[in-house]
Amino acid sequence: MRKDITVAAGSRDSRGKNEARRLRTAGSMPAVVYGGTDGAVAVAVDPKEVGRILNSKTGHNTIFNLSVAGGETTPVMIVDWQFDPIKDTLLHVDLKRIDLTKRVAVNVPVLTHGEPQGVKLQGGIHELVTRQVEIECLPDDIPEHFVVDVSELMIGQAVRASDIPLTSSIRLVSNPEAVISHVVALRIVEEAEPAAAAAGEAVAAAPTEPEVIKKGKKEVEGAEAAAPASKKAAEPAPKKK
Repeated sequence: MRKDITVAAGSRDSRGKNEARRLRTAGSMPAVVYGGTDGAVAVAVDPKEVGRILNSKTGHNTIFNLSVAGGETTPVMIVDWQFDPIKDTLLHVDLKRIDLTKRVAVNVPVLTHGEPQGVKLQGGIHELVTRQVEIECLPDDIPEHFVVDVSELMIGQAVRASDIPLTSSIRLVSNPEAVISHVVALRIVEEAEPAAAAAGEAVAAAPTEPEVIKKGKKEVEGAEAAAPASKKAAEPAPKKK
């Protein structure tokens, strides 16, 4: 979505880690602008201004004006960015020039509205499966988000990407059959637990073959040990001369 925002940028001729460190120390950060017919241009921008755009409702889908000192002023979008993992500050951004007369492909968040009947009346669970979909449209028609009504969903029913209401120049790029959200039954999990417990009891009750074999082996060994003793006792005593 296009916003009436202008971010000032300074041109830079040198690149590399030392230049990036110098910019950040001075309160700026490195950025690159590309797209269109003018080629890639290295610039420096204020990370706070870019951060406010990323944290806005339209986020990285926001189209704003970039004014380069001594150069161009053009509509751009944020297509890539890098955060410091420790300080959580912006380190770098990639900006793309936008032609307002040409269609662009963007990812838009999907929100749900209402409480499904399958949850209130049937005790099911509502799951949000897909949180964003890809669309194609003119830059001025990019929505902040889509909203789908899930209040009539019963267990086993789902809202798919094809159910999202599209207006103006918007065309769905994502798979139309992709599930946005659905209601599933909790009892499926509850029935599986008794079945697993019954299987465990059956295994515990069944005698194990190694114990039987071991027991039989002991009985045979005991019989073999007793046999020589009985034979010796049955032999007659030698006669005296």
